[in-house]
Amino acid sequence: MTERGAPTILEVEGLAKSFGGVTAVDDVRFSVAAGESVGLVGPNGAGKTTVFNCVCGQLRPDAGEVRFDGRPLGDLPTYRRARMGIGRTYQRLEVFPELTVRDHVLVAARAHLGGGHLWKDLLGRSATTAEERRVVGEVLGLVGLGHVADVPVAALGLGTCRLVELARALVAEPRLLLADEPSSGLDAHETRALAALLHQLQVERGMAVLLVEHDLGMVGAVVDRAIVMDLGRVVADGAFADVMAEPEVRQAYLGVR
Repeated sequence: MTERGAPTILEVEGLAKSFGGVTAVDDVRFSVAAGESVGLVGPNGAGKTTVFNCVCGQLRPDAGEVRFDGRPLGDLPTYRRARMGIGRTYQRLEVFPELTVRDHVLVAARAHLGGGHLWKDLLGRSATTAEERRVVGEVLGLVGLGHVADVPVAALGLGTCRLVELARALVAEPRLLLADEPSSGLDAHETRALAALLHQLQVERGMAVLLVEHDLGMVGAVVDRAIVMDLGRVVADGAFADVMAEPEVRQAYLGVR
């Protein structure tokens, strides 16, 4: 249990990962409570995305352990972690330009619900089920994409495409969402809108959020707590305003004391 009384949903203990002799993550330890929003911040090369990839299963750590809901994740593949309740968005936009917004979310819904057949999808012979239509419609409405549901994503702006990625992650009803630089490429208005949506999802769905983000204004608007990394290690963990005022953080992240 955390100090606030909520159970711990994610525990990272002694995580370490090196690439070709270069240490990217070194003895990283932190936890996230159910329903909590936490920012994982720091300068480029601090090791934030490497931590994300170890949590989601894209990378196997050299040492340490990741536990979700008290269960060690070990060598579980990414799709098994997703089914347990870990969702992920990526810094690099991953969409298919020719598909509509609805089709993007439908594919994710089928993967989660276990419906449909790939060969039928490829031949255009796979009809949607009532449950798939319900889930897709609910998520599109939640992120405000209902009005562009049948528009190919190639015709949409970057901010809207970011929402498509978020919608795909939400279809699986994650209990923990890992958002990797979600404001990358967005203007100030789009960033504020996305921050408000993430906060809304946390409050209304009780979903925990672990946010990697360079825009400190967005981080401050979304998170309950901030974890600061530098050179692969955690250098501060606490309330956002408090950790941003620490000399070590200002030196590492802002370049000033």
